[in-house]
Amino acid sequence: MTAYKYLIIGGGMTADAAARAIRESDPPGNIGIISADSHPPYNRPPLSKGLWKGDDPEKTVWRRTDTIGVDLRLGRRATALNPKQKSVTDDRGNIVSYEKLLLATGGSPRRLPMQTGQIIYYRTFDDYLRLRALANEKLRFVVLGGGFIGSEIAAALRLVGRDVTMIVPEDGIGARVFPADLSKFLVDYYREQGVDVRTGEGLADLQQSAGTVVVRTTHGKEIPADVIVAGLGIQPNVELAEQAGLRVENGIIVDDMLRTSAPDVFAAGDVANFFNPALGTRLRVEHEDNANTMGAAAGRALAGTGTPYTHLPFFYSDLFALGYEAVGELDPRLEIDAVWKERFREGVIYYLKEGKVRGVLLWNTWGQVDNARAIIGTTGRLE
Repeated sequence: MTAYKYLIIGGGMTADAAARAIRESDPPGNIGIISADSHPPYNRPPLSKGLWKGDDPEKTVWRRTDTIGVDLRLGRRATALNPKQKSVTDDRGNIVSYEKLLLATGGSPRRLPMQTGQIIYYRTFDDYLRLRALANEKLRFVVLGGGFIGSEIAAALRLVGRDVTMIVPEDGIGARVFPADLSKFLVDYYREQGVDVRTGEGLADLQQSAGTVVVRTTHGKEIPADVIVAGLGIQPNVELAEQAGLRVENGIIVDDMLRTSAPDVFAAGDVANFFNPALGTRLRVEHEDNANTMGAAAGRALAGTGTPYTHLPFFYSDLFALGYEAVGELDPRLEIDAVWKERFREGVIYYLKEGKVRGVLLWNTWGQVDNARAIIGTTGRLE
């Protein structure tokens, strides 16, 4: 049996950040990473952003986890966790032991009930390679969903000149995050960029015919497609935690030191449900900033140098020539106070509850994340 002082399940950004923090706090401690991905840890944001604009993957994607003295067990899935024996079994039957364990298992794309090989559930570097190769051909692409991934992938495909149809069940793009007027503006903006946006329509059925797929919408319309990209969000990978009897509720429940309900077992990243004091509520955050900061915090906690995790993560996106950074609770059902320097082009949108700021959307406004974070829970505004 291989024994590790520190074992990390999952091979994403959170795992890399944790391993680096462990290495800084405990240079000689041996670290193992079990990852279902065949690639070593990499940055996910470039997969739907910079790589489509010509960025070099060698410079922007790979995190070089192999250079910090970590045993990478790639292409393996952890199938059983025994917290009492402090052991993990993988899908090859190998058993490894640990002193401290981090669950950084991330999430998996939500999938459609219908099956076809022409659907790409966009999540991994291999998904990027597959879609980028297909985008070199003159094919018809349908993007399902108008959320974070759907809006970025539709923009990316148009940047390389492909025909794209978006099927958006809501009334606008990003409707679950943006105020209604901004969400509807984005529909017109995307149409100006050449995207065929179908709002208020959902997916009813898929039918394969002569190498293509016919997408039937809830309005009874039929859209022929060669490739379908599904941006339907993710579900946290909690199966291992559930099997081990850990407390699970919309992710793995952790305390302020990122400890789970089992001794010496921690969780971080997309899969972790943590309490945020600034908002006074529990969160589960699926973005890069949280992966990096929470992963590092978990690594320090495993190595015995941790402090309470109180960070309020931010997230960001690029939508053609527009972009934004955001922090806090972005719920369009809250009270909205939009301060535009140029309507829909540059400004700040405040999301308030009972007069206090719950979230801030910095629309084409940069360098203000820390200031925005500072006013969450107050009646303040950015200067």
